[in-house]
Amino acid sequence: MSNKNPALFKELKLRQLTLPNRIIIAPMCQYSADEGKTTDWHLIHLGNLAQSGCGMLILEATAVEPRGRITHGCLGLYDDETERELSKVVKVCRKHGNTPIGIQLGHAGRKASAHPPQNGGTPLAANEDSWETIAPSSIPFANNWHRPKQMNRGLMEDVIEAHVQAVQRCERIGFDAVELHAAHGYLVSSFLSPISNRRTDKYGGSMQNRMRFPLELFTAMRNAWPATKPLGVRFNGTDWDDKGLVLEEAIEFGQALKKLGCDFFDISGGGNSLSRPEVKPAYQVQFATAIKKATGVPTMAVGMIRDPHLAERLISEEACDMIAIARGFLFEPRWAWRAAYELGADCNYPAQYTRANPLLWPQAFPDNRDLNDSSLEWEIGPAPHIMVPKNSP
Repeated sequence: MSNKNPALFKELKLRQLTLPNRIIIAPMCQYSADEGKTTDWHLIHLGNLAQSGCGMLILEATAVEPRGRITHGCLGLYDDETERELSKVVKVCRKHGNTPIGIQLGHAGRKASAHPPQNGGTPLAANEDSWETIAPSSIPFANNWHRPKQMNRGLMEDVIEAHVQAVQRCERIGFDAVELHAAHGYLVSSFLSPISNRRTDKYGGSMQNRMRFPLELFTAMRNAWPATKPLGVRFNGTDWDDKGLVLEEAIEFGQALKKLGCDFFDISGGGNSLSRPEVKPAYQVQFATAIKKATGVPTMAVGMIRDPHLAERLISEEACDMIAIARGFLFEPRWAWRAAYELGADCNYPAQYTRANPLLWPQAFPDNRDLNDSSLEWEIGPAPHIMVPKNSP
């Protein structure tokens, strides 16, 4: 408990949305939807994370049309039924949670029509209710994957309109922020990458051409989303492949997004090929830092950042503005509480969980001198297991 004013727990304003801290729960596919609709699993999963005290919870990649789902179990927001069921879950999270709620909208492109990772992540066979996939070029993701249909202008307009309608549904549901998924080799990412985009028209070739459709899509979404609410983009800082997108091109894309009113970046990498980097804590931060410095746009870093002290250092040294954590929150849903405890910050607890705050039972934390040397004196409260400040009302 060394820092009384840690940077990780400072507020951040994005348009008219104020994040209580810099900890973001990153989108995580659950592969548990029913024909695009939320299920009881989402209610339990998201309800739990909504009580985490983080700066913002971003819902999993949500398909804007049925063929944009990665798997049969992927979440969707493309008709009144999917909107109604998702709205029910968000309403509960709002009622009992304590964090802003965003959502990631996207389209799986040539990586759609697949099994979930726990079942191998391989393409669906014809007898498994597979569907046609689409992409900038008719190039399969890998051997034995579906050959996607190359998109013409009509298909591009259909995809843009699907995103616009999904954004409008997000506003009706009451989301605080929207993130466009333009990373990991899915549809928008596949336009940006020379690995997957081999077009010879104005949508392929140079980086200016490859980002033309993604920018058209973002513009339409920005126009459909309230001016008071932030709209961000997750995109690759690198494809981790010598033949793919490189950092300089990612910076160019970021600069173009900034001019169109993008409010935050969520920088990741890979997914346009089977190439994989050597992973270690903070292995992708370098890309977030470079893009942040080149654009001045608030930027998230992601990638095995589980140590609160590492997260604090990255924010305090201005390597990034937010820390996006995914699997770390699955393993430890109260990661923000632990970070607050270790860094000496305050964190938002639901009223029902307030007594779990280390300040209210310091005897359970004998290794923390700051807690036990507090100027407050404590006594047993109404029940033997509850500590309260002496002379409290």
